[in-house]
Amino acid sequence: MSISKEAMLKLQNGSDVRGVAVAGVEGQPVTLTPEAAQLIARAFVRWLSEKSKKSPEELKIGVGHDSRISARQLGAQVLQGICLEKAHAFDCGLASTPSMFMSVVFPETRYDGAIMITASHLPYNRNGLKFFDLDGGLEKEDITSLLERAAEFTPGDAGTVSIPQVDLISLYGENLREKIRMGVRAEDYAHPLSGLHVVVDAGNGAGGFFVEKVLKPMGADTTGSQFLEPDGMFPNHIPNPENAQAMDAVQKATVQSHADLGIIFDTDVDRMSAVLPDGTEINRDAIIAMMAAILAPDYPGSTIVTDSVTSDRLTAFLEGTLGLKHLRYKRGYKNVINKQKELCSQGISCPLAIETSGHGAMSENFYLDDGAYMAVKLLIAAAKMKREGKPLASLIQDLPPLCEAREYRMGLAGEDFAAYGRQVLDAFEQRARQKGYQVAPNSYEGVRLSFQTPEVQGWVLLRISLHDPLMPLNMEGNRPGDCDKLVKIVRELLEGFDRLDLSTLPE
Repeated sequence: MSISKEAMLKLQNGSDVRGVAVAGVEGQPVTLTPEAAQLIARAFVRWLSEKSKKSPEELKIGVGHDSRISARQLGAQVLQGICLEKAHAFDCGLASTPSMFMSVVFPETRYDGAIMITASHLPYNRNGLKFFDLDGGLEKEDITSLLERAAEFTPGDAGTVSIPQVDLISLYGENLREKIRMGVRAEDYAHPLSGLHVVVDAGNGAGGFFVEKVLKPMGADTTGSQFLEPDGMFPNHIPNPENAQAMDAVQKATVQSHADLGIIFDTDVDRMSAVLPDGTEINRDAIIAMMAAILAPDYPGSTIVTDSVTSDRLTAFLEGTLGLKHLRYKRGYKNVINKQKELCSQGISCPLAIETSGHGAMSENFYLDDGAYMAVKLLIAAAKMKREGKPLASLIQDLPPLCEAREYRMGLAGEDFAAYGRQVLDAFEQRARQKGYQVAPNSYEGVRLSFQTPEVQGWVLLRISLHDPLMPLNMEGNRPGDCDKLVKIVRELLEGFDRLDLSTLPE
C-alpha cells in the first residue's frame, strides 16, 4: 500500500526529511515509518539517476546513521529501497553527516550519492534523512520532488541481497588526522597534538569517534571526555551545543579536568561549540569570531556570512579588528551556505558561512557544514598557540563581551499569518524611521534597529518565523538594563496590531 502524497509532504523539513519514528510519546503518532523510508530512498535513486544521467544499475549509494534507536530499522529499509531500484547500496553503519558527504569525495569510496539517517538534536523518538551528491546537500525543492515521487511507489521486498559494510568513519578519521598533521607541522609529525589536553562531550551521539580516531592517535590527552558511547535515548543531555544543560556539562568537564580546550558536538556532528580552560563558552557569536580569527590570516579582507541574529559587537570585531567584511544574511544553514557559494562564484572571497547554532561551512572544505572539521581547525590553532605560549582565548580578546541578550516569540493569530506579519514589519520599520531610530540597511530578514545613545545601547531584530505563525524578537543590550529599555521601545512601535500577541513581552 502506498503512502499518500499529503502524508509524504508533511515529512519535509526545509532541505531535510524529518518525522516521528518511534511510538510511545503521547500526541506524536509515527509519521516516518520504515515503509516511508524505503519509498523515499527509491525516489532518491530515481532523482540521482536523472541528475547524473547514469542508469540506476550504475549508481553507488552509501547509507549511514547516527545513534538513534530507530536508525537500524529505518536503515534496513533505506538499503532495501536502493536495491529495489537496482542501484548498488553500501552500509556505512554509525557515521556522521559530514562523513556521509565525504563518501562521495573520498577516492576509496566515491559514491554517486549518500543518505544519512539523522534528526540532528531532536528528541529520541524523531528521525530523518539527509541526502548528498557531489554538489552537496539537496535543496528544498529537491526534497519536495523526492517526496512527491515517493508517494507514487508501493513498498516492496528486494529479497536477500548482499550489501557491503564499509568502515567509513575510520576513513573519515584518517582524513581529519592528516589535516591536523599538515596544519600543525610539529616536530613530532606522528603526534602533533602531544601536550594538548582536550575534553570531548559527544552527548551519546555519533561524535565519540573523534576521541578514538582523531585525538588519541594524534597524541592528545583526552582525560575527562564524556558521553562518547552511542545511545539513542540520550540519557545524559540533549546532544546540542545550544542546549544549556549540554553546555553546562562540557564546561564542568573541561574545568574539572584542567583541559586546554573542551569540544561539544551535536548528534550527527555537523555542529560544534567549544569551551576555554576557565569554562568560558565559545558558542554563538564567539564561535563565529574564533573561526573567523583563525581564517583571517589566510583570507585577508574576505567576507564572513552569518545568520541574521548575530550581534553588532561581532560586526565590530570582524570588520574593525580582523579587517574582514560581515554579511548578515537569513537564518537557516542552507541559506548562509548558498549565499557563500554565490559570493565565491562571483569571485568574492568568502571562506566561512556560519550560523550562531554552530553550523559552519568553509569554502576550503567543499562548503560542508562539518563540526569535526571546525574542531580540527580549532585544534590546529590551539596546538600552534600553545607551542608559542599564547592562550587560545587571545584570538578573540578584542570581541566585546555580551552583557544582556533576550529572545521573545510572539504569536500571530488568524489565517495568512505571513502576510499579516509582513504588514507588522512594514509598520515597525516606518514607525522606527519616524522616530529617528537607526534602521539597518540591506536587512535580508526582518527589520533590525541599532541604538547608540546615552539613554539606550544595543540592537533589536524583529522577523517572521520561516514555518510557524510567530514573530521572533531578538535583542542585545550593551549595559545592564538596556534590554528592558529596548522592550519598551518595541512595545511602542507595535501598538495596535490586534493579531500579534504581545503578552510574551514584559511590561
